[in-house]
Amino acid sequence: MSEENNIKIPEHVGIILDGNRRWAKKNNLPAFKGHNKGLDKAMKVVEWAGKKGIKILTLFVFSTENWKRSEKEVDHIMSLGEKTLRDKLEEFVKEGIKVQILGRKNKLSQSLKKAIKKAEKATKTNTKMTLNIALSYGGRAEIVEAFKKIMKKGIKPEDIDEDLIAENLWTSDLDLIIRTGKERRLSNFFIWQAAYSELCFLDKYWPEFSEEDLDKAIKDYSNRKRRFGE
Repeated sequence: MSEENNIKIPEHVGIILDGNRRWAKKNNLPAFKGHNKGLDKAMKVVEWAGKKGIKILTLFVFSTENWKRSEKEVDHIMSLGEKTLRDKLEEFVKEGIKVQILGRKNKLSQSLKKAIKKAEKATKTNTKMTLNIALSYGGRAEIVEAFKKIMKKGIKPEDIDEDLIAENLWTSDLDLIIRTGKERRLSNFFIWQAAYSELCFLDKYWPEFSEEDLDKAIKDYSNRKRRFGE
């Protein structure tokens, strides 16, 4: 890991963006206003993370369980995602950000799939930072998909180990996980990769998240002793 002013910067940070709807309710606004505000904050966090030298940023924006929400709300969230991929693509390329969408994409619209394919292709050689967007994502679903890939390769059961499973997952282990929304759980967020992650739970909603909150989480991470079972 890199070190700056005696602060160890985590290589891979994951954030559970929770509380958009409750923030909107708190402020007497419709739910879609909360999602709009949450998207604006997400783009700010990408900027902050790049500035601090974080190499991989994974944002959990929509889970496999979120499909249970109203069609109107889901459509709004998906349209926001598609618009962002199109509007921000030039900026991602310019800033050296590699974009990857992680999750089950079969439920996504054709236009969103097209925007995803274009963004991933245009940014695949960027190396400054990787931005993983967990969309229609579930940790258990990811592990199921990993085992399906392993079985298709014809690998014998006795040859399956932790390294092989990790190689077939969608992303690497997370160093630090931050969750907003006043909850204290991972909610199916990269449960394999979170095995030894440091956890930070914030008593504020996602639209209220600040650069100071990110700095505090990184500082707290830097002060922890990661023993990995030793």
